[in-house]
Amino acid sequence: MPADLDTLAREQLAQVLRDRPDPATLDAGEDLAETYGLTSLNKVLFLTSLCRAADVGLERFTEDDLARMRTLGDVVEAMRPHADQKG
Repeated sequence: MPADLDTLAREQLAQVLRDRPDPATLDAGEDLAETYGLTSLNKVLFLTSLCRAADVGLERFTEDDLARMRTLGDVVEAMRPHADQKG
């Protein structure tokens, strides 16, 4: 597993984006749909793969939690308390 949740999230997001960008180039403050063209289906794929990679159950998040995850930074901050419980 990569050293931190931010790195892991960037890697997982890059895998679901059409152009497979370098994870380091992804801006944590940009809107996932507006900037990166993330569709609803791809958001589900991204979050599912990130939860699996971070060993965090997706069931920990409500529908409202998921709706608030609009940027990569939002996703990392929402997951951090759950990932920290694993450490």
